[in-house]
Amino acid sequence: MREFRAPIEAEVPDSANLTDALYGRAAERPGRIALRRRSGRAWAAVTIGEFAAEVTAVARGLVAAGIEPGDRVALMSRTRYEWAVADYAIWAAGGVTVPIYETSSPSQVAWILEDSGASAVIAESPGAVPEGYRVWPVDGAGGLAALAASGADVPDAVMAGRRRSRVASDTATIVYTSGTTGRPKGCELTHANFIGTARNVVLHGVPEIAGPGASTLLFLPLAHVFARLVQVACIECGMVLAHGDVPRLQEDLSTFRPTFLLAVPRVFEKVHNGAAQRADDDGKGRIFALAAGTAVAYSRSLDAGGPSLALRARHRVFDALVYRRLRAALGGRLRYAMSGGAGLNERLGHFFRGIGVQIIEGYGLTETTAPILGNRFADNRMGTVGRVFPGMAVRTAGDGASGEVQVRGVSVFPSYWRNEAATAGAFDGGWFRTGDVGSLDAAGRLTVTGRSKDILVTAGGKNVAPGPLEDLLRVHPLVSQPVVVGDGRPYVAALITLDAEALDAWKARHGKDAAATAAGLRDDPDLRAELDAAVAEANASVSRAEQIKRYRVLDGDFTEGAGHLTPSLKVRRHAVIKDFAAEIDALYS
Repeated sequence: MREFRAPIEAEVPDSANLTDALYGRAAERPGRIALRRRSGRAWAAVTIGEFAAEVTAVARGLVAAGIEPGDRVALMSRTRYEWAVADYAIWAAGGVTVPIYETSSPSQVAWILEDSGASAVIAESPGAVPEGYRVWPVDGAGGLAALAASGADVPDAVMAGRRRSRVASDTATIVYTSGTTGRPKGCELTHANFIGTARNVVLHGVPEIAGPGASTLLFLPLAHVFARLVQVACIECGMVLAHGDVPRLQEDLSTFRPTFLLAVPRVFEKVHNGAAQRADDDGKGRIFALAAGTAVAYSRSLDAGGPSLALRARHRVFDALVYRRLRAALGGRLRYAMSGGAGLNERLGHFFRGIGVQIIEGYGLTETTAPILGNRFADNRMGTVGRVFPGMAVRTAGDGASGEVQVRGVSVFPSYWRNEAATAGAFDGGWFRTGDVGSLDAAGRLTVTGRSKDILVTAGGKNVAPGPLEDLLRVHPLVSQPVVVGDGRPYVAALITLDAEALDAWKARHGKDAAATAAGLRDDPDLRAELDAAVAEANASVSRAEQIKRYRVLDGDFTEGAGHLTPSLKVRRHAVIKDFAAEIDALYS
């Protein structure tokens, strides 16, 4: 067993709650810009004083409507400015926010509302809420503006009492797990969890992202704990916050121009693959490949004594030809990014650092209020998820440096909502059992090799971690989502879905019928040659017993609506294996 811990840098007073930073900053510098909200193609400034006033007005409405301290209020909306207003308003009224993904199925919505005991719902699409619940729409008639107006007569003294009714140990939110391994469980996260994590991770772990002029564009779902933590950190640490969405991400990046970005690996993969595809379409594929190789080599050299004179010169040339344009496509000011939710391919991390955008990878779960470990910008070791942040501890269960990853510290939740059995099973003497398998090096850096439930054991008894193989396959522009299989089978195989945009461009370049589908091209020799090369490259990283022997291209991509992806774009492996059992059997026929 190996264990590492880092002393806490920012203590959270027992009387603190999440509204303190908002109202404290509003009192000190009410005219300071805290957020920007989209206004057409522009971004209108919102001062911290204006934001606090909006939050208070909506909170008055909640109090007037009968919301009591500790009541659960569900919040179901896409990521937008009003999400932040409603979230802080619920806290200012003494309530507990229950976030729900706006893409959730009716049965998921019903389960979360029933299990949490929510007394009301703020929803962007009120029609998605089952009957029997009090619902306030975000927009339009009866929306947040009307809710605020209804509470105009609630006295200031009442609001002050409500705000102070919550303390650090009280539950701030119940966040339901994405359900990759079963029915979602409600994680009770306290005010102290969010405040302690935001201050220790941002101010003392990665302070570069919150420097002067710092800003971020938040586009991941706010029902996801990582996005929520970043929103809290912006208020706690003074970063300017804007809300965007994935369909408009490219436009939002170019108009808002953030300095810091939070994303899942798939977003970075799409940026890289899209640039490679455009270069191929313009007949500059070879130049891009050379530029990408140079960026990776330059980044790797930073960990090995620095680049040579020749590499520096080559890097300067490609900076003028390629890298500058890539940075411009990301807004031109982006210097720092954090990747979470799944493993980031090591080469991809080196590519982005080589072009001038430093991505650090962190590690955490819903139960740990997002990151408990992370790389640092000054000490970024690709392929690892870094070291514990201040106030946190990590160990690997077992006799050596590898085993189940277990954590404890200021970010770890106290319990699952109304589920004592699950809570008891999640802890080992105060250590939270993550269910992930990893190894700690002598410096305390963690490398995650997979989930304990995802480890495949072939018929020959070989243990195989599918994650690293899938990460390598996913880097190929044509590959959208791979799922490595082989549990109890004679060899390792894979299901592969194709990226629709990349496939269209590939068909045009190779003279294929534009109407041809993935199913129709499954046995096309040109497509097979591309995918064979991608599989061979992935196989080169593992032993022969772990290599993918066969693969099958599926008819379409995995989607959240079909139940194969979580809202944060992680594959629900158990659902894929169940729904594509026939395709998997065919790989072994």
